[in-house]
Amino acid sequence: MTELLTAAAIHKRYGGITALSRADFSARAGEVHALLGENGAGKSTFIQILAGAVRPDGGAVTLGGIPYRPRNPQEAQQSGISPVFQELSLVPDLTVEENIWFRREPLSAVRTVRARAMREATLALFARHHFPAIRPDQELRRLTLAERQVIEIAKALSRDPKVLILDEATSALGPQETEWLLGLARGLADAGSLVIYISHRLGEVRQIADRITVFRNGATVAAYETKSVDDETIIADMLGRRMDRLYPELKATSTGKVALGLRDFGVDHRLSDIDLDLREGEVLGVAGMQGHGQRELFQALFGIGSARGRVEVWGKPKTIRGPRQALTGRDGLALVPEDRRNHGLLLSKSVRENLTLSVIQRFTRFGITDPKREGALVDEMIATLKIKAGTPEQPAGTLSGGNQQKVIFGKMLLTEARILLLYDPTRGIDVGTKGEIFQLMRDLAAKGYAILFYSSDLAELVHVADRVAVLRNGRLAAMLEGEANTEHQILRAAMIETRAA
Repeated sequence: MTELLTAAAIHKRYGGITALSRADFSARAGEVHALLGENGAGKSTFIQILAGAVRPDGGAVTLGGIPYRPRNPQEAQQSGISPVFQELSLVPDLTVEENIWFRREPLSAVRTVRARAMREATLALFARHHFPAIRPDQELRRLTLAERQVIEIAKALSRDPKVLILDEATSALGPQETEWLLGLARGLADAGSLVIYISHRLGEVRQIADRITVFRNGATVAAYETKSVDDETIIADMLGRRMDRLYPELKATSTGKVALGLRDFGVDHRLSDIDLDLREGEVLGVAGMQGHGQRELFQALFGIGSARGRVEVWGKPKTIRGPRQALTGRDGLALVPEDRRNHGLLLSKSVRENLTLSVIQRFTRFGITDPKREGALVDEMIATLKIKAGTPEQPAGTLSGGNQQKVIFGKMLLTEARILLLYDPTRGIDVGTKGEIFQLMRDLAAKGYAILFYSSDLAELVHVADRVAVLRNGRLAAMLEGEANTEHQILRAAMIETRAA
């Protein structure tokens, strides 16, 4: 079969850093082609080249047998390539439909926007691709991260691309939306488009990808038919070594002591009547279809939003009216947020500043900072979490996604809070870093931390959590543990009326 898109010996340097060297890639019309690799392997630079956002230093790309050298993203889109990047490109103050057709709005003869035509085009697009129910006139800022991701996909599809690039597009989606997107990608390929699919979730890759190309350290190291290769080989090619296991051994470390107790806990109409005990030394998973209360639960426990009901921390009532109260002392609650780049980090600030921002009072007296004490804490945390940064002064925004997440973990651990709220902490992170974070979670539980853990990847909940609380329509639908804690049972409880155990 003829290749639609080819790239040969692509290389790109940023100063003294080589982002791509000897990167080769070829993909056909009518297939889903997975592009895999660790964070920092060169995938992002490669797709930015395809999308016209970056110019390569050397090598050749062809599209449909013709040399392809887009000078900017507009030329790439005109050639039929539409990317959906992990970091969204939407405008919060605009509506859904205004974002989809931004700078391409249907205009009248006097250059005013034809609002009715734009609404009809949006509804037709949603119907054609069976989009989840989202109102075209909603302001983007009122949507969840998952819903915004869906709109980013809609924006790309509105151009009827020959090549659709999905960069970790399911990382913010729940199980139902993920199944929708996987079906969409498979359907587009079956209709003759090329879908380049980037994901750290091998289960998704196996479900829809026809072929796989693996990048490591900026170069192509493997390419194969999906059905001809096992997961261990893929991971070894990504890492350059064999990985003993992705998930740590699941050993019960709970002391039985209740660290966090919720009684009749709720948030507006979105979360109701939650009775829950999180124990010392336990990882308690939280699952549910997208928008069934998980986000509200984590935010309310960190003092974001107005909650009702009773909260007990280590056996004592606790009122949480804001993050400052949540974080107070060793009895505090610390959050790894849903959107690490916008809510977890100050991207322009250094790794050091991000790590110590929440605990600066520990080494400041009379307004004067003790740099020696601060530096010792920072160096220890960087070493403990194996944060890959040139120096502590490197801006956090220049780190890979996995290392950014490690900085957030470090910032959280420095608060000395013993109750950790981890909201999808491995979203968009490479498999090697995932394994490190899973092991860290179990190690922290063994040290007596109590961990509440939401993941949009059900396999993570099954393999890392001691128990899983399943939310359905804002209520506790089931509590699963032991042999009952399976992906099938989680989905069943999330979708079918059951009683909490």
